[in-house]
Amino acid sequence: MPSLTRVAAAERAALLTVESYDIELDLTGPAERFRSTSTVRFRAATPGAGTFVEVRPARLLGVRLNGADLDPAALDDNQYPLTGLAAENTLVVDAEMAYSNSGEGLHRFVDPADGETYLYAMSGMDNAQRIFACFDQPDLKAPVTLTVVAPPEWTVAGNGRHGTAPDSGRWVFAPTPPLATYVVTLVAGPYSVRRAEHDGIPLGLYCRRSLADHLDRDAEEILTVTRQCLDRLHRLFGVRYPFDKYDQAFVPEFNMGAMENPGLVTFRDEFLPRSAVTDAERERRANVIAHEMSHMWFGDLVTLRWWDDLWLNESFAEYFGTRVTAEATRFDRAWTTFALHRKAWGYAADQRPSTHPVAPAEVVDAAEALANLDGISYAKGASVLRQLVAWLGDDAFLAGLREYFAAHRFGNATLADLLAALATSSGRDLTGWAQVWLRQPRLNTVRTEVRLRDDGHYAEVALVQSAPPEHPVLRPHRIGVGLYDSDPAGTGLRLRDRIEVDLDPAVDGGRTVLDGLTGQPAARLLLPNDGDLTFAKVRLDAGSVAAVPAALPELADPLARALLWAEALDAVTDGERPVADLVALVVAALPAETEVAVVQDVLARARNLLDRYLDPEVRPAALEQLAGACARLLAVAPPGGSGQLAAARGWISATVDTARLTGWLAGKDVPDGLAVDAELRWAVLRRLAVLGAAGEPEIAAEQAADRSASGAEWAATCRAALPDPAAKEHAWRLLVGETSLSNRLLEATARGFWQPEQAGLTDSYVERYFAEMPAAARQRTPWVADRVAGLGYPRYAVSARTRELAAALLARDDLSPGLRRVVVDEDDDLRRALAARR
Repeated sequence: MPSLTRVAAAERAALLTVESYDIELDLTGPAERFRSTSTVRFRAATPGAGTFVEVRPARLLGVRLNGADLDPAALDDNQYPLTGLAAENTLVVDAEMAYSNSGEGLHRFVDPADGETYLYAMSGMDNAQRIFACFDQPDLKAPVTLTVVAPPEWTVAGNGRHGTAPDSGRWVFAPTPPLATYVVTLVAGPYSVRRAEHDGIPLGLYCRRSLADHLDRDAEEILTVTRQCLDRLHRLFGVRYPFDKYDQAFVPEFNMGAMENPGLVTFRDEFLPRSAVTDAERERRANVIAHEMSHMWFGDLVTLRWWDDLWLNESFAEYFGTRVTAEATRFDRAWTTFALHRKAWGYAADQRPSTHPVAPAEVVDAAEALANLDGISYAKGASVLRQLVAWLGDDAFLAGLREYFAAHRFGNATLADLLAALATSSGRDLTGWAQVWLRQPRLNTVRTEVRLRDDGHYAEVALVQSAPPEHPVLRPHRIGVGLYDSDPAGTGLRLRDRIEVDLDPAVDGGRTVLDGLTGQPAARLLLPNDGDLTFAKVRLDAGSVAAVPAALPELADPLARALLWAEALDAVTDGERPVADLVALVVAALPAETEVAVVQDVLARARNLLDRYLDPEVRPAALEQLAGACARLLAVAPPGGSGQLAAARGWISATVDTARLTGWLAGKDVPDGLAVDAELRWAVLRRLAVLGAAGEPEIAAEQAADRSASGAEWAATCRAALPDPAAKEHAWRLLVGETSLSNRLLEATARGFWQPEQAGLTDSYVERYFAEMPAAARQRTPWVADRVAGLGYPRYAVSARTRELAAALLARDDLSPGLRRVVVDEDDDLRRALAARR
């Protein structure tokens, strides 16, 4: 399917004004297809001109323009040409459309728990045309009236309220305000529903029947977070929620975390956990709720004109999602999670060869926009906004946003529109700021340089900013510097002082001397970017690095601890410090860590570095140390709490103690308070499968006891992880040749295939990846193809030969853009791993 280009979209937007969409879907036909009839009313600025409409049918039944029937055979791939337009036009397109199993278009899922069928629509980025004929670009917004014919026992919901009560399965919804096509949605099936209301806004929660008990358990928490976020966003923006209801549907096999469809937000239904989860995971759900709600203003009320301004959606939703979670809900440490977890995603993306500006000058087509849904558009952009708020002040920032909403209500906007509003509210010209922060890729590193006098006082402290040679851009930063000392009472590490300084390379050339610290007693720990106001990697001075292992357990501030962990992990990732130093830090400090989000992220990232950066002969000893740290944390964690669960997961993933793992499955020697529930049982079984201590009989028995969709995905991962040649061959055939499996089952299989313990067994598949993945990618939709290519990459084959194979593949001219980007980025990670091993 050709991707709509920026040039073609601009030409069409100059010609057309879309008045309305009337969409009727009949979902009562055969399981493979549904009927779609679209009536589009639009004006043409130049009568007699031509354009095209997008539709991606299984079979095009009829096209009628202004009462004249057109030939369905004129369809060219996904574009139907329209010629001889009138000033006022009515287009009717009748088609049979195919359900998907990829999470794109109208996705159809049969729940293995009870055999019930569920549908949901995912229209972004350009998948609305898989559901109804439309002008599928973000700046041709129009009101949508949806009618759905469904089995009478089903429940159906759309963006708008029910205009009439369902009668014999016919659901008619009220017209919406103007919507971009990429946020048009519906859900249909025997969904369970919970309803409420807040501040005059109807609220609804939807899930499949097999998850109804889990929804009942969590509904009040979800609704409480929803109410808190609505109230806070109303106060911040001064603009009420602009749509007529706020439903949230938890749907199966969803690709992303959630999607901001106005009136009906769709979430992956893992956010209704069936097993115990940590408080960090509940915080993540709250953050996603706040993120999607922020989109109601950033993306839905005011929509980007084209995808080069994707940051106007995602960066703002990421920033306000975290801010509102921290300010309005019980999860008041959301910025701590952001500092360690989300920003690491942004830092990694911004250092890879595929980096791009937060706000690129041009995104050529919708396919490139999909690739840019990454840590730059989300986490870096949100960090840049946090820096902007520190520079402008919060009042001026919010006043500019209110002006922006008023000027572009239910319309489209650009970076220039936003900057104009912020310049008016703040009295500052943001042109230079936008040029270095939004238009330039890559990130800066800020290093602390310290010289001490003989008496232990500072002779000089300086912050030195650098940039990679390929993008030598130094930026202005407002940054905090924290000085931490031991408390005289012996109660830990306390903040002696925190100063904020402006780094201005135009003035100081990138080396800023902190004159106010000269002559002061040296701090035990000096932390640059204290408070995490800017987007920059930091490096501590040598004295502070030496102090961190003992200081971390004594430091009360969780955000400061997160920043120190982030600095240590990043220095190892960059090859500036050995992995052994990180392992020693984990052993020394992690058992005392009380912030569960920090524990989870440190364990996950440390494990990845051990698996890839260490030579195979030394990795087992380091992994044993990691498992030991988890065991110590498990021993001191309160029974039944989040810390205990996080420690148990970490230990399971690292241990080679198959006897104890097997005992946990049998209920033996399980720590008091730890529930070995469905999810934890599967985690144990996966580790046993990797180690060769469980096989197909155990996997089949576990799946027979767990007939859920999650059980099917876990079983697929475990089967792919078995150290058995036949199991590997079967899994590989699924990854490169199977198109009937759903997106989630393919991802689960790819997730289990490569294991660092099985390098010899999978060695022959390294070359097969580069030989067979291009053809496999062409068989699938972009989202699924890219996910399978990324998860299926031979990331533990850390060798020069793997890089040579990647280079040969990248020399070809027939790769999809998504596969090319996956290979470029994964190869860059292997480059780092090879350098670390050397």
